[in-house]
Amino acid sequence: MKYDTLSKEMQDRICSDREHGTLPQVGFPDEGAKRRFPGRDKPTILRPPFVRDTEKILHSAYYNRFTDKTQVFSFYKNDDISRRALHVQLVSRIARTIGSVLCLNLDLIEAIALGHDMGHTPFGHAGETYLDELYFEGAGRHFAHNVHSVRVLDGIFPYNITLQTLNGILAHDGEIECDEYRPCPMEDFCVLDAAMEACYRDRAYNRRLMPSTLEGCLVRICDIISYLGKDRQDAKKAGLISEDAFAYGAIGRVNAEIINNLSVNIIENSYGKPYIKMDQAYFDALSAAKRSNYEQIYLNPAVAGPQREVIRPMFARLYRRLVQDVKEGRRSSPVFRHHIEFIAAASCHYPRPIPYEENDPHTIVTDYIASMTDDYFVELHQYLFPGERAIEYHGYFR
Repeated sequence: MKYDTLSKEMQDRICSDREHGTLPQVGFPDEGAKRRFPGRDKPTILRPPFVRDTEKILHSAYYNRFTDKTQVFSFYKNDDISRRALHVQLVSRIARTIGSVLCLNLDLIEAIALGHDMGHTPFGHAGETYLDELYFEGAGRHFAHNVHSVRVLDGIFPYNITLQTLNGILAHDGEIECDEYRPCPMEDFCVLDAAMEACYRDRAYNRRLMPSTLEGCLVRICDIISYLGKDRQDAKKAGLISEDAFAYGAIGRVNAEIINNLSVNIIENSYGKPYIKMDQAYFDALSAAKRSNYEQIYLNPAVAGPQREVIRPMFARLYRRLVQDVKEGRRSSPVFRHHIEFIAAASCHYPRPIPYEENDPHTIVTDYIASMTDDYFVELHQYLFPGERAIEYHGYFR
């Protein structure tokens, strides 16, 4: 095991800055927060702007659903394997630990971290891929969970979340690592709306986004840090692979090493700077570890095979059936009873340009499927298509 510590020079500098009141002024100021409807949700001493965002997210209609959305191992019945609820908490904790030393705005970090996966589908990234295929086939628009997270918090439920939180969520894509993250300003909601539309039309545009704040940049790298070692723990728990199978690099091999060593290296390279950075050796090790995870976990036939063979056709059947129900106005369908009516009731106190029901049928169904937990998805499929092939789970005792 290898656990790095902050250099004596860095520790002395931080202690001196704290003692003399010369801490870096690099965090995003609460006074700079912008809302789509600035006359509402005024900050108070009790509830500063990004605390309001965090509480809106925590109490939102979909936050509970994180509990039953799986990360990677969707076919395992095991409560020790991570779900999305734990993932967003881990991202928040790691980012706030680093951010507190870097003197960033911890409330903004928490809001971005807890909301960043609000738009994730059931069955993790496999579900995201299948929903993207169906949405593009039906409406000529792409689906990406980071874009949809903003849609959930700003469109489906117009919560009046700040521009800074929404931007951090939109640009958080943890599948793309950089050795240095420099904020790219986003001045107003018109720019946010244009970026959202560009992502719907061009999948590659999504990968060019960069957060507008250091807080957003930090959450983005912490998204990777949080899952890199944790997915290895889960793979071991699932009996899929041993942690010893992974190469030992500069960042370590197991979860605790990876979190500690990358946190230390980011602080060493970012304290007092207008960017979030790690040195080249650690970035190379991070990239190599991520590639190793893909080879040994995410693309492992035991993981990817059942997703492709079982889940993909289930997505297609559900999507097409529900689109037809919306087009025909079949109000007895779950898409009306469990989704359209639910959104109307849950967002009745928020301003909306058009009634939700007037959205394109493909968009409504995409919203609905993305909102589902794994268990709800499976039960709805059984309800609409009784007798179809059921999922075979790896239980506790086999």
